[in-house]
Amino acid sequence: MNSPPVFGQIPPTDMRVPRASRVEWWGAEVKRILCVRLDNLGDVLMTTPAIHALRQSGKDRHITLLGSRSGAALAPFLDDVDDVIEYDAPWVANAKASTPLADLRMRAHLKRGHFDAAVIFTVYSQNPLPAAMMCYFAGIPRRLAHCRENPYQLLTDWVRETEPQHRTRHEVQRQLDLVQQVGAHADDTAMRFAIADADRQTLGAQLDARGIDRAASYIVIHPGATASSRRYPAERFGEVATQLVRAAGTPILITGNTSERSLAQQLIQAADPTVRNHLHDLSGTLTLGELAALIDRTTVLVANNSGPAHLASALGTPVVDLYALTNPQHTPWQTLHRVLFHDVDCRWCYRSECPQQHHACLRGVLPDEVVQAALELRSEPRAARAVCEPCVVTWAEPRATSDSSSEPIPT
Repeated sequence: MNSPPVFGQIPPTDMRVPRASRVEWWGAEVKRILCVRLDNLGDVLMTTPAIHALRQSGKDRHITLLGSRSGAALAPFLDDVDDVIEYDAPWVANAKASTPLADLRMRAHLKRGHFDAAVIFTVYSQNPLPAAMMCYFAGIPRRLAHCRENPYQLLTDWVRETEPQHRTRHEVQRQLDLVQQVGAHADDTAMRFAIADADRQTLGAQLDARGIDRAASYIVIHPGATASSRRYPAERFGEVATQLVRAAGTPILITGNTSERSLAQQLIQAADPTVRNHLHDLSGTLTLGELAALIDRTTVLVANNSGPAHLASALGTPVVDLYALTNPQHTPWQTLHRVLFHDVDCRWCYRSECPQQHHACLRGVLPDEVVQAALELRSEPRAARAVCEPCVVTWAEPRATSDSSSEPIPT
């Protein structure tokens, strides 16, 4: 006699979700590809190796990037991108106000693009189905994405979402693995950003106007980040700047967008008055291209885990990454680096604001540690790239010790 079902017991996830459908390689018929990456600039940068693989794996392929305002700004610097469409989708955080009419116009715009295929790039906490539906309604015949639930006809090429339950990969590796499912490979897995000569020239003119020696071995500090949970305190950055000037005798260039000028000023005010003439506030004055040219020339970048840290990876610039433990996937990729953090029980919170209001994962990092890491990187020969292994993060219990740690987390 069979036992009655036990209600309330939920079967394992692998039993409840159907297996993904077989994904077929994209052949010569797939030429016009829409790459959908609707979040931030750094996310698009971490997708550039996968976009390069798509471009290199078929003859005469044409790549269009569908990105947010910040992501679309990268397109002029990406050699693998032929066209760009700017779209602040209503299902993406921090998007500007949208209307159904605007979304219908975007569907029509995509339909006119006559794309052969679309790749929807997401982190594992994002749902690809709204973008998949947009591409479905636009008549794009092939649609590839990671997806946790059965997408039925919305995805023709469905790669089963296994993160974070099984393992968590670096964001770059995640997207490379996705496009590999349809036969896209590239030997060069570097992040990509092409600096224009004009941006190098205008940057040089800006440095000259401020009396900054172009040939100086300066250090760049970027104190901002989109999310407050990922910002090292500005007063701590001021202590770091003070010690770096005294130890290295080098100019410190402070960067940020217009909204981050107050952070730059807080940093300068927190620095010792005797070193302030070595601190140069460039916040709100540089274009994206000029910022990249500056990072390309610096001996080391000291930054929160933000867009400039990913620019450093794309340019092969050494970076001290003050890494708030909000997400395990976004460490530097293929460049010399130090990742500094303080382990906490609430790691991997995915929050824009610290849910505990203590910011301990960053406040636990002492300025002395940041300075030491910067000086160490500054003294190392700047290799073209320091190739890193793909990131595999396990959901381990916190360490028993509460001591501050500056050891790298997996990259």
